Amino acid sequence: MSTIGIGNEGDTAAVVKHRFLGFLIWQSVQSTLVYFVFKSVLFSFPFVRTRNPPFAPSLIVGFFAFLTFHLSLLLFSTSFSAVASPQPHSPASPSDLALGLVRLVFVSGGQSFPTDFRRRARISLSLILFVIACALSGSLSLLSVCWSCFDAGGSPPRKYVLATLGFRGLTVGLFYGLYYVYKQRWGLQFPIVQRPAFFSFKMGLPLATQQALKLSMAAYLLSAVLAVFLHYELKGQVTMGKLIAQQINFYMGVFVVYLCWELNHHLHQVLHTKRFTFAPPKGSAAAETNPSEPLLAALEQSRPKSLVQYLAYLDLCMVCERNVDMWRRSAFFEETGETYKRVMAVCLRPLEQFASKLGESLDSSSVDKPFQLSHQLWSPADSRLDSRLLEIFYDFQLCAWCAQTVSSLTVHSHKEDRFGVAQLSGSNSAVTSTLLSCLIAVETFMGKKTTVQSPNYLMGPANIKWATLSAGRRESAMVVSARRRASPLYSKAYAMADVLRTSIYCIVSEFHDEMLNSAKAGLLEKEWIISSKPLYGAPELLLQKLRLFLDFQA
Repeated sequence: MSTIGIGNEGDTAAVVKHRFLGFLIWQSVQSTLVYFVFKSVLFSFPFVRTRNPPFAPSLIVGFFAFLTFHLSLLLFSTSFSAVASPQPHSPASPSDLALGLVRLVFVSGGQSFPTDFRRRARISLSLILFVIACALSGSLSLLSVCWSCFDAGGSPPRKYVLATLGFRGLTVGLFYGLYYVYKQRWGLQFPIVQRPAFFSFKMGLPLATQQALKLSMAAYLLSAVLAVFLHYELKGQVTMGKLIAQQINFYMGVFVVYLCWELNHHLHQVLHTKRFTFAPPKGSAAAETNPSEPLLAALEQSRPKSLVQYLAYLDLCMVCERNVDMWRRSAFFEETGETYKRVMAVCLRPLEQFASKLGESLDSSSVDKPFQLSHQLWSPADSRLDSRLLEIFYDFQLCAWCAQTVSSLTVHSHKEDRFGVAQLSGSNSAVTSTLLSCLIAVETFMGKKTTVQSPNYLMGPANIKWATLSAGRRESAMVVSARRRASPLYSKAYAMADVLRTSIYCIVSEFHDEMLNSAKAGLLEKEWIISSKPLYGAPELLLQKLRLFLDFQA
């Protein structure tokens, strides 16, 4: 596993640059292997009859076809690497782009577009350029792969072969680009379990091959239908057997191109989402003096929501959760406490922003209409689904890492914090309050009732909790719950609530005896809840939620 010493933003950019260069090298190796295997297998079939030796009609033409094939793959790999992002995009819709264009043409100058619209318009433009690049790459790839097979017998003429392969290749590339954008495959999915790069790549080979097989069949049929409208005049006579052979060759060419693209996409995911260690080499002078500075520099100085920042948060989460790099985790609890405060600040900031945005969205939605009822009754495909809520949950991966990091670091501070920096800095109360506020906001979004209740609420003389929900209301609640769970946002909210609940339970389990003693002495709120106004909810609500965790009833 590689390590690095980072001191400025230029050094952090080198992390992504080196990975991209490594990706280009390995994708060229695997694409070359697929290309020559395809040529060898194709020319060994009985339905292929050529007057020339395999791989090319001549050495020069064969080398030119091979070079064109790799240039087309370079165009494709560079284009989808440019649109790839660890965070999902929110491009502008075609209607928004049309309105913006009308405003630009007919409205008087001097008025600039909003920053959010310009950002979304740039994303849309990049996706459009990606689709165009896929179309060009598909045309060049199929010409280089299938030219020698179609041009074998001199009939049909070369002009027709060039037009047919170019047009059908353009259709194949356009189909793949539109499918790629529709499925939003540009997002980098970080694996839960980090494995060696070779093992991760090997595990994804069957899925990539299966995906290429399905897409190649659909693209072949689409290109065949559109090729009917391509008028031409045959100058030679093409037999039925040769026509079938050409179609088989073309389908195999489409499959080879799609297989290379799928393998490149999978390789890009593997290489760019593996863990990178932001630390000086163990045993060096920097490791003895300040081993946390490279990681903190990457967290604080890198561009927000960039790949480098995501890799830094992943490295921090793994250091805090595992006992492999204990020397790095112990450096967080240095005597001055400044390192611990900086680590907590960079991890609590995304959680605070998440709770604040979600709370503002919930409050603003409840001004005009009851938010929960209107949102719960929406169907999964309803276009009225608030895009703002969807964008809030774009930071799910980052917030999950931050919640796990602050929870693990708080738990380990119970035994590893020799100087008491966690308690003296007040980070324990900030961590529990932030996690509880995020959890209450997510549960409110999911439709769960979150109100302050008295200790004797609905409790009988024998401490039995009586249910007062009528049968009609129970059935109505079940219907609303089923519709809410069908919402595309519910799965993200449920996963976020699960991460937050697990993180809080880890802290409560480690400090359970101390919290029980503080609760008996009436100091639980003072020691574990911040004195200022929480990000979401009231201090009484946070305290009530914390007591439920203490009773393991949350």
